[in-house]
Amino acid sequence: MAVKGAKKISFDFFGNIIKPKGKIKVKVPKFQLGKSTDITPIPPLDNPNYETVEIYPIYPPYVYARIIYNKEEYEYIYDLIEPPLTEEEEVTLREIKDTLERTLKYEWNIMSRRDKEQYIRDSLDSFLRSRDMKIDTISKEKIAYYVIRDYIGYQKIDGLIRDEYVEDISCDGVNVPIYVFHKKYQSIKTKLIYEDDEELNSFVVYVSQKCGKQISVADPILDGTTTEGHRVQATYGREVTSRGATFTIRRFKEKPFTPTELVMYGTASPEIVAYLWLMVEQGESAIVIGGPACGKTSTLNAFSMFIPPAAKIVSMEDTREINLPHQNWIPGTTRSGTGEASLTGKAAGEIDMYDLVRAALRQRPNYIIVGEVRGKETYTMFQAMATGHTTYSTMHADSIVSMIHRLENPPINCPRILMTALNNVIIQKIVRVRDTIARRIEQVVENVGFEPETNELITNVVFEWDQSRDVHRFKGHSYLFDKIMSMKNLTHNEMMEEFERRTDVVRYWVNKRVLDYRDIWRTINDYYRDPIGTVDVIREELERGGNK
Repeated sequence: MAVKGAKKISFDFFGNIIKPKGKIKVKVPKFQLGKSTDITPIPPLDNPNYETVEIYPIYPPYVYARIIYNKEEYEYIYDLIEPPLTEEEEVTLREIKDTLERTLKYEWNIMSRRDKEQYIRDSLDSFLRSRDMKIDTISKEKIAYYVIRDYIGYQKIDGLIRDEYVEDISCDGVNVPIYVFHKKYQSIKTKLIYEDDEELNSFVVYVSQKCGKQISVADPILDGTTTEGHRVQATYGREVTSRGATFTIRRFKEKPFTPTELVMYGTASPEIVAYLWLMVEQGESAIVIGGPACGKTSTLNAFSMFIPPAAKIVSMEDTREINLPHQNWIPGTTRSGTGEASLTGKAAGEIDMYDLVRAALRQRPNYIIVGEVRGKETYTMFQAMATGHTTYSTMHADSIVSMIHRLENPPINCPRILMTALNNVIIQKIVRVRDTIARRIEQVVENVGFEPETNELITNVVFEWDQSRDVHRFKGHSYLFDKIMSMKNLTHNEMMEEFERRTDVVRYWVNKRVLDYRDIWRTINDYYRDPIGTVDVIREELERGGNK
């Protein structure tokens, strides 16, 4: 529910808010919750310098988010609104929690979320009957919400985990506001704070159990993935972080990131997505490079949607981030060992990326996806490319030169001649577009050969991003097109017509907001059966609806 009439906020180069001229006028919408106002009313603002920018539901009728603008500090604040409790309700909540602590079934950890919720509601009813307590329906719903939140969800940050606009949640210690990275407002602080070490340490232990791991004074650093797929990095106590325990949670996107969203968010153009479609179809290998949090994995996930539904895929990651809709997919993750490292450098039972890549080669995959390469597994991955396995991966590097330097130096030590097996490099960055921060594919580069005299790779830039106009430009020549023309005996005009047809298919997905992978696959299958007929229908629809 966007707010109309709000003055646009400007930022300087470093991301600081530039003090607006004049008074910011914000029209606060009339927020109607219907019956939910009985459970979670929207409280008034507690500071005269605050103005409401936006209110939207997260988990109605219980949880809502309010974005506040602080006129004094020139910053946005994320306000998580949950059901308020009376003193009597708080007493009942503490009593039911105390009872649950003593009566939880031993099968609790293997029960499904739905079964757990039902068990809690049944326990609440039994508790009230045994004490002959009569409370109204609203109070009962609020108490049930908090019990479910604290025993099944993520306790006080559960609302942030449920918010699909939140990408990352970060707690930097005790008595420090929790920060979130919001898709619309970027990095903003919340009103949530862990006020003492015991509360924060308890939560870090709780979330480590959700990852199926342990964290303690003896082993105070955690890297893991929850059963829902959220990526967690945490520290315990003040052993390694002086302000207390910390955690960073990267929310898992439940629905696979699609090629449509790449274009909708401006990360890529329809032409780039059409090129990636051809790249995947031809079995060309690729690496997405860029800095932290620039969307490398999302881009990898998006163009992996073009992998045929029946193709066998084997993926490997340290923590689960890749989310594919394919059924013939083996998702692999690394595993930490126990005890001290042996002479091999690994603890007993440890499974690292090298083990997973080596095992993948025995599973006869059509496509191999490596979440991120940074160690000796990279050499094996390039060996797989050289033997004809189509491989996709991501890597931290900001240019082709820095990528090569990382690959050929320790700990990877990949010979430069072996890098010729890599067909494409997609360079992605976080950039500033006018007053906002955005993710953009800066270049799509083809690796076309090796010059033995100079020991240099020969590359060709196919697409490049023009920052001044925020558009992606085709540079005029692609060796992938040449390869397809030679293989299918096409003329240059026929190849460009094929490319334009696929570009129009992508534009159609964006125009119609086709986000479901099944609809995307259906269109692709229709295209393979009758490319010209399918595109004629699509172009007619685009003309009727207006080509956006």
